[in-house]
Order: sequence, then structure tokens, then C-alpha cells
Amino acid sequence: MPTDSWSDTRPLREDFSTPSTDRWFEDYTVGDLREYGSIALSEEEIVAFARTYDPQLIHTDPQWAETGPFSGLIASGIQTIGVFMRLYADHYLTRCGSLASPGVDEVRWTRPVRPGDSLRLRAETLETRLSRSKPDRGLVVTLCELLNQDDQVVLSQRVMNLVAVRPAPAGPRPGEQ
Repeated sequence: MPTDSWSDTRPLREDFSTPSTDRWFEDYTVGDLREYGSIALSEEEIVAFARTYDPQLIHTDPQWAETGPFSGLIASGIQTIGVFMRLYADHYLTRCGSLASPGVDEVRWTRPVRPGDSLRLRAETLETRLSRSKPDRGLVVTLCELLNQDDQVVLSQRVMNLVAVRPAPAGPRPGEQ
């Protein structure tokens, strides 16, 4: 369950023991907690994104936003998910074994993201399960949270990914010894 600020005292893993170019289903371990980042959003980036994809005044008009419900300009939730995806794809996903995502559950925007906020990703592997019908892959479920520079959770979601299992080493070809 997400909280407003991160207070978990478990140690963070520095990173996977394998690079993303050689990371497979077996490299994801339940309970591992990792942190990656950061990406800062400027007022200009927030406004430019919103003008194109989410043209609401709370995202596009700093003057209007001052008197709005958040007392200032805030990033679109969709832009916040885009920041998450960049950090997730760059650091957590495998470049060789990532097959697809069957979905994302429990998406929550818990605090507004403001100009100048610097966001980082915390990813906790919650579940790994081999596919019964397709033994060449498994499901990895991860609790992903974006935190701002004040350690406040601004986005929380449970992300599911299908990941290929490590290929078996190639044996000798017929006729070779």
C-alpha cells in the first residue's frame, strides 16, 4: 500500500548483478528493492507537454494555476507516468528479455508534481511466476513509486511484465564433439 512518504528502512540493492542487455526472468527476485533516477521537470517542459497532450489550465497556464485547486502549476499525471516509464525502461526492464506488459494496476497520483521537482523511481519486486502455458517466460509484478526530492510519493502503481527465461546454453551441433 503506498504511503505519502517513504519510510522503509530495508537496504536498497545497488542494481542487478546482470546488465539490462543480459537480464532474464531469473534475475528478478521477490523482495528486492531498487532506486533509480532522477529526472527534473521544468515549468517549460510541463507546459509544453500539457499543451500537446493534456490541455487543462492547471497544466498550461501558470497565472491561472496560482488561483486553482493546487495553488500553482502542476504536471499532468500522464507526463508523470512518462517520467516513470523512462526511468523504468532505462534501469529496471531487461533489454533482451522484456516481452510485453499485460497491464498496470492501482495507479495512484498521490501528490502533485510541480516545476523543479526531481523524480526518482523506487521499484520493489513483489512477485515472479513462471507461465504454465508458455514455459519460455514468466510474469514479474513490481510495485513502482515515483518519489520527489522530499521523499514524498507522487505516483504509485503495480506494474506487470512478461519476461523471457534465460535461454539454455547451446550444446554441440549434431556431428560435433
